[in-house]
Amino acid sequence: MHYTPDFSVVWNNWPVLLRGLWVTLEIWLPSIAMGLIGGFLIAQARLSQRRLVSGISLVYVELFRDTPVLIQLIWFYYAFPILVGIQLSPFAAAMLGLTLNTSAYASEIFRGGIRSIHRGQMEGALAIGMSRAQAMRRVILPQVIKRMLPAFTNRTIEVAKMSSLASVISVHELMYQGRLLSSTYYRPFELLTAVAFIYLVLIYPGTFLAGRLEKHLARSN
Repeated sequence: MHYTPDFSVVWNNWPVLLRGLWVTLEIWLPSIAMGLIGGFLIAQARLSQRRLVSGISLVYVELFRDTPVLIQLIWFYYAFPILVGIQLSPFAAAMLGLTLNTSAYASEIFRGGIRSIHRGQMEGALAIGMSRAQAMRRVILPQVIKRMLPAFTNRTIEVAKMSSLASVISVHELMYQGRLLSSTYYRPFELLTAVAFIYLVLIYPGTFLAGRLEKHLARSN
């Protein structure tokens, strides 16, 4: 089969791809930020001495870790509105799904990091009059943050890639625009290659940073 690539279709539609990239960033960055905050709170619940609180948070974590992200996004768009009586926009459904999924994974990173610190340090901080929140902020987190950085960097990269799944519920992010242009111009090779290259440029700095962090922390230990 003879095929002559023509990448002019990419250049002619570059503004459309850039709009898709912008939507990708609008999904990716807030879902990471909110997911980390939620993950820290869920980790605290997982570490709670109250069995009910710990048990509920465990169910939450396993629910999002053990089901495909694609199913979660579709569920929040098509099934969740049946429960709440409000139809979410595709963007809101994707944001909600990615944020909750990220919080479940981030909670395990926080929990593992916090548990790596000897419990005597928390007990010592409480003994000198600190509240549990003060001890966590001043004693525990400063020690574990560098241990968690590589894992959080990798998670950030994963969420960037997962954002492409939002295209299945018609969020006009980068992958959606690439598929739409491909079906319009019948040039999937050129357009999807361009989409892949944009993702590479977007994600590679994070991959490079994660590698450098791991090496740096390995030398400092």
